[in-house]
Amino acid sequence: MTMPTPRFALYAVLTLIGLLCAVGLWRVVTVLGLVLPFDPNEGWNAYHTAAVMSGHMLYPGHDAYLVNNYPPLSFYVVGVASLFVGDNIVAGRLVSLLAVAGIALAMTIMARRQGADRAVSLLPALWLVAGLLISTDYVGMDDPQMLAHAVSLCGLLVLAQKASSRTGVAAAALLFVAAFFVKHNVVALPVAAFLWLLFEDRKRAFELAGYGTLFLAVGLLAFRLMYGVSLLAVVATARLYSVDQLIAALLHWLYWTGLPILALAILAWLRPRDTAVRFCAIYAVSAIAIGSTFLGGAGVDPNVMFDADIALGLALALVVQRLGGWMRPAAAILLAAPLLVTAATDKEWQAIYLDFHAVGEEAAVARSDVAFMAAQKGPGLCEMLSFCYWAGKPPAVDMFNVGQQFETGTRSDAEVAHDVATKRYAVIQFDPGEPYALGENVANALTRSYRLHHSDDFGTFYVPK
Repeated sequence: MTMPTPRFALYAVLTLIGLLCAVGLWRVVTVLGLVLPFDPNEGWNAYHTAAVMSGHMLYPGHDAYLVNNYPPLSFYVVGVASLFVGDNIVAGRLVSLLAVAGIALAMTIMARRQGADRAVSLLPALWLVAGLLISTDYVGMDDPQMLAHAVSLCGLLVLAQKASSRTGVAAAALLFVAAFFVKHNVVALPVAAFLWLLFEDRKRAFELAGYGTLFLAVGLLAFRLMYGVSLLAVVATARLYSVDQLIAALLHWLYWTGLPILALAILAWLRPRDTAVRFCAIYAVSAIAIGSTFLGGAGVDPNVMFDADIALGLALALVVQRLGGWMRPAAAILLAAPLLVTAATDKEWQAIYLDFHAVGEEAAVARSDVAFMAAQKGPGLCEMLSFCYWAGKPPAVDMFNVGQQFETGTRSDAEVAHDVATKRYAVIQFDPGEPYALGENVANALTRSYRLHHSDDFGTFYVPK
């Protein structure tokens, strides 16, 4: 019997991770157009996209109850897509999914530029997409996070191709700034690019910083002139912060990234003069440091660590490429092991991604809930804002951001409590397990003035008494 070669074994490992990605992506694609809520962000983004497309104010002011603390570009991109799709949430999901494809392609190209062969260059994208599908729900979600990373990585590719050219540096800086105006937490890559260029070409490093500062200043000024408010003030919304949450979230993230971090650290120690290794190390350290500062914020998801995930994915190609023989497939399977083990043992993940019959049942329940809400004549109040959006209700209260304002004492809950007490809303929906997201006063008003109509996996639904 002929023993398989190390290259065949490496292809087998890549195929295994690819199959994991295929299963997750199949589920994402099948639910893309369904009336099935994923996350409160989806309805929130859909309402702001609707404001852009209808000519309403995108940033209505401090007294508004639908808070907008995101930069503007994604709403315009999704708005244009919605002209072809007809639904803001579905359009946003499609943009997100295409952005993930762009990220995967950019990582593969970047890995090749850093010296990986064709097989190894596939590893970063496969590892990242598998990790995103297992540990988050951002792939194919109506949220600008993936689009921002796709734009930022385009800046990296331009810089890698034309770092010796002032025009190339300026183009990269423009793309980095554009990514910031898509999602404001995507800042680690331009920081890392600047720090890396300090080692490689100090003149180009300061050119990148200069162009970036110029484009950012122009963008902030244009934002002020267009919307009448400072973008920096917009994104600095009230939010509780917990060190315990930061530690718990970081430990959870380290479960599947700990081995790649260790492998990169060893490689950087062994090859301190390797420019590609140096870049990945700087990028990873910058992204981990910046992302970790966000992790303790209330409502913050693992998306703040996506830059670190991208950096570690690129590092995997460097680690595996620099090994020989059987060590290459062995390293690949070892570094991907936490993802594969999770997929094989996590019953909740398997129920979401492998039980396609359950998806149809969930969609039927969601459609029934939306139809019920649409039948209640009058405004609605939703924690899962996509329910109110699909039911045709006007935007009411952003329960998360407004709830944070209540909890931090930057805003009174008296008006919302009064609206609930006087039965202003024809129907109210709260997420399961968290029925009183707006605090005790609103909860008491709800108890006095509303009755529970029904509850299911998507939450509790109330109508006036």
